[in-house]
Amino acid sequence: MSNKTIAYFYDADVGNFHYGPGHPMKPHRLALTHNLVLNYGLYKKMQIYRPYRATAHDMCRFHSDDYIDFLQRVTPQNIQNFTKSLSHFNVGDDCPVFPGLFDFCSMYTGASLEAATKLNNNLCDIAVNWAGGLHHAKKFEASGFCYVNDIVIAILEILKYHPRVLYIDIDIHHGDGVQEAFYLTDRVMTVSFHKYGNHFFPGTGDMYEVGLENGRYYSINVPLKDGIDDLMYSGLFKPVIQSVMEFYRPSCIVLQCGADSLGCDRLGCFSLSIKGHGECVEYVKQFNVPLLVMGGGGYTVRNVARCWTYETSLLLNDEISNELPYNDYFEYFAPDFTLHPDTTTRIENLNTKAYIDQVRQGVHDNLKCIAHAPSVQMHDVPPDLLSLENIEEPDPDVRNSTKDQDERIEPANEFYDGDKDQDKEDGVVLDV
Repeated sequence: MSNKTIAYFYDADVGNFHYGPGHPMKPHRLALTHNLVLNYGLYKKMQIYRPYRATAHDMCRFHSDDYIDFLQRVTPQNIQNFTKSLSHFNVGDDCPVFPGLFDFCSMYTGASLEAATKLNNNLCDIAVNWAGGLHHAKKFEASGFCYVNDIVIAILEILKYHPRVLYIDIDIHHGDGVQEAFYLTDRVMTVSFHKYGNHFFPGTGDMYEVGLENGRYYSINVPLKDGIDDLMYSGLFKPVIQSVMEFYRPSCIVLQCGADSLGCDRLGCFSLSIKGHGECVEYVKQFNVPLLVMGGGGYTVRNVARCWTYETSLLLNDEISNELPYNDYFEYFAPDFTLHPDTTTRIENLNTKAYIDQVRQGVHDNLKCIAHAPSVQMHDVPPDLLSLENIEEPDPDVRNSTKDQDERIEPANEFYDGDKDQDKEDGVVLDV
């Protein structure tokens, strides 16, 4: 059993949003994940919260006022009135306008913000928000299926109490929005392990992007090639994170667990197993530093749910059966109905031992350029953006009105797991 207190955030409505027909990002994966967490009984060992919903004011802690104002006002019905704004804010094909867009942003961002506040107030050791981790959103625009960068907003809140925050990203895509937000400061170190090259989205994340001014050498990028497997990934991840912990000594860690780095992902090209992905989470946890764990990318819905459920069990030190319990979405997990299906791919591993050694050495050389654990002149702590006393917990005995439910009707195709045989769609820019 775990002696750590784990706060887990889930809004029952967050899985009901729909980006549109054929779009690879499916918030429905969050409903599958939560259903597995419930049916494995993991919820009994955590503090479960229906999270706060972020306001425009909360989002403007990072994003520009005019961008957030646009997100609040645009709808599928009035979209023709926003033609200029759509291109200006990069909203369109990859980041479509869908019903309830601002509500969706409010839910996943509010959960990350409340998770940060609970960590700051020592109300938990680990906070989990699988709906969060949307790491591509920029200050002035949407990008890569991400509209509001909940990670940056949560880290800004954590910095009120913590002198140094370490951000780790194991999504297959570079965590460009978070890196960009903290590129000039030494108070946040960003470490991203990602596919790089061949015009892979977002096209950033070269090893030589190291930060500028006070942030020079505090951005660490680990660019990888197609087909990396568990053994090679672990052999790189652990020594890099070990060195980062020794040099930087963060007092809080934010871990983005994008599941598109698994093998067989609809938009991915790595060959990690669910256990291999989870090994990274387990390794970060053992440093015993306050930890905020988030979701991110992941486009083969059934494997995303398996992965994040398994990682919830690792955070709890709770061994769960490979045989999936019966659940509301049981048919999604055919034909094997197991937690750990084979996710190895036929993609050739283009990462040679020499290349991995070169990357590891490059990271180590960059770390040697930084001052050990930069000191921070801390002033009076600003008030929490979110007052815990003011969070109104909805009455669980009051059902949503028929009108509310009607606004959340899922298109029938949301429940078709079309990524079993579907090739990657042309023209869709990759991810979270």
